[in-house]
Amino acid sequence: MIGDNEVHCWRIDVAQDESLIRELAQLLNPDESARAARFHFSRDHNRFVVARAALRVILGRYLQTKPANIQFSYSSFGKPSLAGKHSASELQFNLGHSHEIAIYAFSLRRQLGIDVEHMRREVAGDEIAERFFSATEVAALREVPSNHRTEAFFNCWTRKEAYIKGRGEGLTFPLADFAVSMAPGEPVRLLMVRDAPQEAARWFLRELKPGAGYVAAVAVEGSECELKLWEGNSLLESAHESADYAD
Repeated sequence: MIGDNEVHCWRIDVAQDESLIRELAQLLNPDESARAARFHFSRDHNRFVVARAALRVILGRYLQTKPANIQFSYSSFGKPSLAGKHSASELQFNLGHSHEIAIYAFSLRRQLGIDVEHMRREVAGDEIAERFFSATEVAALREVPSNHRTEAFFNCWTRKEAYIKGRGEGLTFPLADFAVSMAPGEPVRLLMVRDAPQEAARWFLRELKPGAGYVAAVAVEGSECELKLWEGNSLLESAHESADYAD
């Protein structure tokens, strides 16, 4: 189980064998299956199936219940939470996925957000930064040596995404209204939030290294906590065992 001062993060490879994907698809509810069916390319369909099924499998282990029976509700901004018989649970969670990796964060009572990005140099340009980053961040990015600028760009992006997902407001919260640290090697921090100076002390940010070519970040409400990163691929391979949990 998760300790009061812990955050558990899980990493999953969403590129899996067709036979396993068919098995995992049986864990989804009708709404998730319909969403999966709307993807035009089978690659995107399969990644969605694996990412959603993995969330159910991991939650099933924490809740000691069958993954297929877990129910979700969604805020007006799309943030998922537990519903039905587990709606009173203190377990909080969030997820993100990019390219071939999905990543998840779990805590007790603390709101949290997580994001992962596959680093692509062609995306990490000044035009994108000037559109979505704060003036403070744009200036900081220009100070980063050119050989580290792509990593700094995605450090900034994932930390900003993790923070707004933790708040539960999505992109309705203006990305230019707050700033995070980004330079490789410097402390990971929420630097400021416009018109809300207390926010910087209210959220704990950490970076994750989910794999070569990827960066990730988690934002957790409250003081500093212990972060644990787990590999979850073996859970998928034995997903059928989760069906033995009693409800």
